[in-house]
Amino acid sequence: MAESIRRPAHYGHRIISDFLVIGGGVAGLDLSLRLAELGSVQLITKTDAGESNSSQAQGGIAAVLDSDDRFELHIEDTHRAGAGLCHEDTVRFVVENGARAIHRMIQLGVTFTRTPEGPYHLTREGGHSNRRVVHSADATGKAVVQTLLEKVQRHPNIQLMPNHLAIDLITSYKTGRFAPDRNNRCLGCYTLDIENDRVITQQARFTILATGGAGKVYLYTSNPDIATGDGIAMAYRAGCRVANMEFIQFHPTCLYHPKAKSFLISEAVRGEGGILVLSDGDRFMERHHPRRELAPRDIVARAIDFEMKRTGDDCVFLDITAKGEKFIREHFPNIHSKCLDLGIDMVREPIPVVPAAHYTCGGVLTHPDGTTDLENLFALGEVSHTGLHGANRLASNSLLECLVFAEAVEQTIRKKINDNDTTHHIPLPPWDNFDTHMCEEAVLISHNWDEIRRFMSNYVGIVRSDSRLARARRRIELLQQEINEYYWNCRISRDLLELRNIALVASLIIRSAIHRKESRGLHCNTNHPERDDTHWAKDSILPIHL
Repeated sequence: MAESIRRPAHYGHRIISDFLVIGGGVAGLDLSLRLAELGSVQLITKTDAGESNSSQAQGGIAAVLDSDDRFELHIEDTHRAGAGLCHEDTVRFVVENGARAIHRMIQLGVTFTRTPEGPYHLTREGGHSNRRVVHSADATGKAVVQTLLEKVQRHPNIQLMPNHLAIDLITSYKTGRFAPDRNNRCLGCYTLDIENDRVITQQARFTILATGGAGKVYLYTSNPDIATGDGIAMAYRAGCRVANMEFIQFHPTCLYHPKAKSFLISEAVRGEGGILVLSDGDRFMERHHPRRELAPRDIVARAIDFEMKRTGDDCVFLDITAKGEKFIREHFPNIHSKCLDLGIDMVREPIPVVPAAHYTCGGVLTHPDGTTDLENLFALGEVSHTGLHGANRLASNSLLECLVFAEAVEQTIRKKINDNDTTHHIPLPPWDNFDTHMCEEAVLISHNWDEIRRFMSNYVGIVRSDSRLARARRRIELLQQEINEYYWNCRISRDLLELRNIALVASLIIRSAIHRKESRGLHCNTNHPERDDTHWAKDSILPIHL
């Protein structure tokens, strides 16, 4: 890069870098390492570095690694789970590049579990026709994140800034700084330095969203507290289209315990022989799908939801006791330990579980090269909609997507890096607090947050209806008016910014769900119970809103 700034340059509350990466999960970390070979990288994370949805991923990474497996089988499984909405070119691209992504992680030092004979142990998860999920015990995401993070922290061209929350993207249209081609482009981002309560202008040639999903829109979720849909909300406000927001994946088996906050019981437990039963021991999945516990997640989650409503029980149970203590301790050490801490011995008794919001299958609409509607803005990972997941994500395809698209975005930027674009050199205006004041009614933020999460769970959850969606739309429109007024009159805080983003993402989910007049994949509407390939075998794309 001809004019590369090898370290981000600081000018008071303004920082200039070649690349601004927002988000510290697998996608953001891997891409930061790749881009650091091209110039200076500013990597901002909302909380401590390494906290992300990625770090909580237990199962593993799906890829064709076994001689008995084939690309076509993985592609077929992905399409089957995606219920007719997966993009053929994206699915093939990701699947065919999966093995190379795994080998890169191995070269970087990720320790995947091996069999006693030496090869990497591959597990099988719901929706997969073969064993193809490589893993690091039952904490794969943590192992990958820690390996990448250690290398990021040591790289001289990367400045890692934890505890910084992105507020809004800075665009040429908003600032009046136009490039010769007059296209709207991203110039950086305003970020809140949470610890020092100040706003920093982050200026960059290229900005990359790797902010993850939006599970905290719902009351029960496997996601960490940071999953508030920030990247989706910022991109939409900046003029990017979003797609398929109605498809929110509910993981079937989140640990049900008052002290177990967002703890997931991996898909691999069912893949290795765990069965789902009711409180009386009745194995119910055979009534819902021929593949029983190995059916795709949307089917398993709806089956559990149906049985809980039918029986009035608060949860169902996942039983893997038949596999024995040695097997359980070797394959699921972290899950076993967590359950023991809560008084549940999964060696001798079934685990109480409930479905919980887990993955945002839609997101910022991206092209196959990772670009968005906004010039010089990229998105990858859960924040994006690449067409890989369709109406329902196949288990363990998420980390795979992060790794494959990290390389794709790097290659795209390499091609664009010598363009004669000088708009990134123009100093950007500092953040303006306007005539705001400190608001004393902080309870309003927590009240609105709780109300959104409850009505989203009740009205826009696993099973929906036209009347429920209409109620949700009326509520979110009123709340957005209140939150908008609060935002423009009060000094910003992390809680206020996250509430603003959650409200917008909830609105996008509701609008998309109302738009789709059928049931497909993760979207189940009792007023439109059948899949309609004649009219709805297409993505739900919400228009640009400026």
